[in-house]
Amino acid sequence: MTDDTTARPPASGLVELVARRFLTTDAAREEKVERWHARGRRTARENIADLVDPGSFVEYGRFVTAAQEQRRPLAELVVEAPADGIIGGTATVDGRACAVLSYDYLVMAGTQGMRGHRKSDRLFDLVRRMGLPTVFFTEGGGGRPGDTDLPIVSALDVGSFALWGALEGVVPRIAVVSGRCFAGNAVLAGSADLRVATPDTNLGMAGPAMIAGGGLGQFAAEEIGPVAEQAAQGVVDVLADDEEEAVAVVRRLLGYLAGPTEGGTAGDPAILRTLLPANEREAFDVRPVVEALADDDSVTWLRAAWAPELVTAFARIDGLPLGVVANQSTQLAGALTADASAKAADFLDLCERWRLPVLSLVDTPGFMVGPEAERTGLVRHASRMVNAGARLTVPLVGVVLRRGYGLGAQAMLGGSTHRPLLTVAWPDAHLGPMGLEGAVRLAMARELAAMPEDEREAAVARHTAELRTHAGALNVARVFEIDDVIDPAETRTVVAATLRAAGA
Repeated sequence: MTDDTTARPPASGLVELVARRFLTTDAAREEKVERWHARGRRTARENIADLVDPGSFVEYGRFVTAAQEQRRPLAELVVEAPADGIIGGTATVDGRACAVLSYDYLVMAGTQGMRGHRKSDRLFDLVRRMGLPTVFFTEGGGGRPGDTDLPIVSALDVGSFALWGALEGVVPRIAVVSGRCFAGNAVLAGSADLRVATPDTNLGMAGPAMIAGGGLGQFAAEEIGPVAEQAAQGVVDVLADDEEEAVAVVRRLLGYLAGPTEGGTAGDPAILRTLLPANEREAFDVRPVVEALADDDSVTWLRAAWAPELVTAFARIDGLPLGVVANQSTQLAGALTADASAKAADFLDLCERWRLPVLSLVDTPGFMVGPEAERTGLVRHASRMVNAGARLTVPLVGVVLRRGYGLGAQAMLGGSTHRPLLTVAWPDAHLGPMGLEGAVRLAMARELAAMPEDEREAAVARHTAELRTHAGALNVARVFEIDDVIDPAETRTVVAATLRAAGA
């Protein structure tokens, strides 16, 4: 008796399955893909393939078509509207489980169809149930008005936006934006924890058609929410050179969520002794300090173009992932403006949600003051920053680099120098309730007014020098307002040891 099963033809259903699967691939639409490539763009499936580990993507709803059978032949929809313009499923990235979704701009300009919404709703529910970090490529033109097969009047009962928004604090969510991203697509991007964008991005709550329909004029897509403007307003967190770099950034962001690695290499820590200028009034770029503290090539700057008087970043120190917030004295002397306060509050909230420890590098004269500053809503944003720091349950470590004055310095330290698990200062740092010279002028206002004019400035300088000695880091440590004064070269070791002691 012989076994001739290998000679049997495949079942007709399997043949149809293979054929239908092919129609969902880029190979089935070569001309569209070639035109897209000619614009320097990658397809949705190419971006997903670049992000996830080979063979790990489990797709949901690949055979869904647009709900337009009352106006277009089904065969046409199978070919022209594969997956209803949204690809999604589970995968691994560097061996760690995640979910990935992407609108497909080659299908009806990446618009959101009703069946596509059902698919995204299904995936958002699975993300919640499985606890998966999620990456969403959101390019597209918003809601699609042409779906006819479902009973729709307003479509305001669509659940996607509420389901996606409800995932805040449940799982990390990263949006990637390229090209045109308007209306509903933009809301999904804006609702994510972080947004990575490319230079060709236009991001807006409405596209040209909706703006024109509202009687607000005719605008080209390129005029609406260009990425340079959105980055300067804090809408975009990381600006990548292209889609390839955007995917690499996403992979690095997901890597911070993976927890500690086995140590990490860094340069000679003694360089930290040389990075601050001898003149304490001279501004310096704090970013080299962050990079010298961090493991090599581990820093990702966030919202760099918005409120540059404060820098925020993710990094690793001795293999430990953490968030870094630091005052930037090259901008407004490092004072905390309303925007800087909002930026800090957002970042501290993000670190809390993502369970990342925080390192705060302090060099600030305090909150910005004056009538103009108050017109920006400073009280509200400054207080929100204080609240965000006070609410932290992840480890917080504070390092006063040079100046820590007033409520602004307290806000950088979670509300108090004793709020962090450890607060240390570098040897030449000074701490005080306000800027030292200002404190002298305020405290001695009556005496100064009584002096001859040519003696006043000399008196201010003399008393400021005396106060500087009193406010020096070693004297502040003597009365135990901070925990220690350290050699800058020790900072990396001290931070890592503290975080490890805290179980980070």
